[in-house]
Amino acid sequence: MSSKKTLATLGSCALFFPVLASADFIADSTAGIELRNFYFNRDFRNGPPTAQRDNAAEWAQGAMFRFSSGYTEGTVGLGVDALGMYGFKLDGGDGSGGTGLLPADLSANNGQGSQRDYAKLELTAKAKVSETVLKVGSLAFRNPVAQSNDTRLLPSTFEGAMVTSSDISKLALQAGKLQQIKFNSSSDYQDFTGNRIGGVSDDFRFAGGTYSFNKGLSTSLFYGNLEDVYRQIFAGVVYELPLAAQQALKFDLRYAKSREDGNFRPLDNRSANGQVAYTLGGHMVTAAYQRMSGDDPFPYIANSDPYLVNFVQINDFANIDERSWQLRYDYNFAAMGLPGLTFMTRYVSGDNVSVGGGHGGKEWERNTDIGYVVQTGALKNLGVKVRNATVRSNFGNDLDETRLIVSYTWGLW
Repeated sequence: MSSKKTLATLGSCALFFPVLASADFIADSTAGIELRNFYFNRDFRNGPPTAQRDNAAEWAQGAMFRFSSGYTEGTVGLGVDALGMYGFKLDGGDGSGGTGLLPADLSANNGQGSQRDYAKLELTAKAKVSETVLKVGSLAFRNPVAQSNDTRLLPSTFEGAMVTSSDISKLALQAGKLQQIKFNSSSDYQDFTGNRIGGVSDDFRFAGGTYSFNKGLSTSLFYGNLEDVYRQIFAGVVYELPLAAQQALKFDLRYAKSREDGNFRPLDNRSANGQVAYTLGGHMVTAAYQRMSGDDPFPYIANSDPYLVNFVQINDFANIDERSWQLRYDYNFAAMGLPGLTFMTRYVSGDNVSVGGGHGGKEWERNTDIGYVVQTGALKNLGVKVRNATVRSNFGNDLDETRLIVSYTWGLW
């Protein structure tokens, strides 16, 4: 974040200091600490080592302190949120950097080094009227056109302003303007770029909402605009149908249309994707299908997450003209009397990718996750997760990847 923007955010937060004595501001505040130990190893399996790298591996420790105040009394309630983050290297990065856990050190090890540590301070001023909330400063949120990423040591954040409202019964509205993004492994904000499509912008605007007809049926409509790069319209429907005791079907249908904005090169993408999940006790089986149409891949902000059913651990299966399907199985061992233990495995296959003037591109990815969170005792909230992925492609990298994440979260008050 630039010094001017930092001072502006601090100045905004300082406006609240005289009213910190408000009972609601203090009594409704929460604070907590999360420790995250992250090991990441990715092997590039395209053949014997060449001038290109064949491995990326790092091990790092992160710490996050979160504070969220309540709101002052009165028609307009005021508050402030803060997030302090610190990450440091335990091992790796000496020629095997680039995992996204730590900032790159381009001056070392042929550009494949990493820095020893980094820190972030995120501040957010907020105001509330009835059930409408305005937040200004650092933002981390998820909607169909913009999603911050939290798949590395520390989360990414946006800088901007956002309004959310649930004053109208059954309708949740959201709108905002984002100015910059801070990557997972960076201490500084930077302008937006389009993932895989290029373009640079310092302005992303969005608006939309979700209407819930009842407990099981909702529909969403959102608009996003990365200024001078792309415009995107999203529509979606989610329908959950209870079948019997501990049985249910859930349908999730999504469609997005994207075009160029301003003087950016011609851009055309249409994304149709959806999934259906069947739940029976602790079991859940999911089938998904995703189809890209048009002359371009699916556009979204680099270092954020695309809202696609086949966006998985490594790939998004959103290349030009790509068709992909997914089969997934989840099991919650709470059904066997082991709460906190979960398992997931999935397979995604994509084809028809536009490559070299034809449509012969193919790729597949297999993921397996197993995790456990301690439920009681002195180690309550200690979590361990192992994530494994295999990717094979006839137009991109073949990858084998393992992530080991140990986290511990506790609330201070």
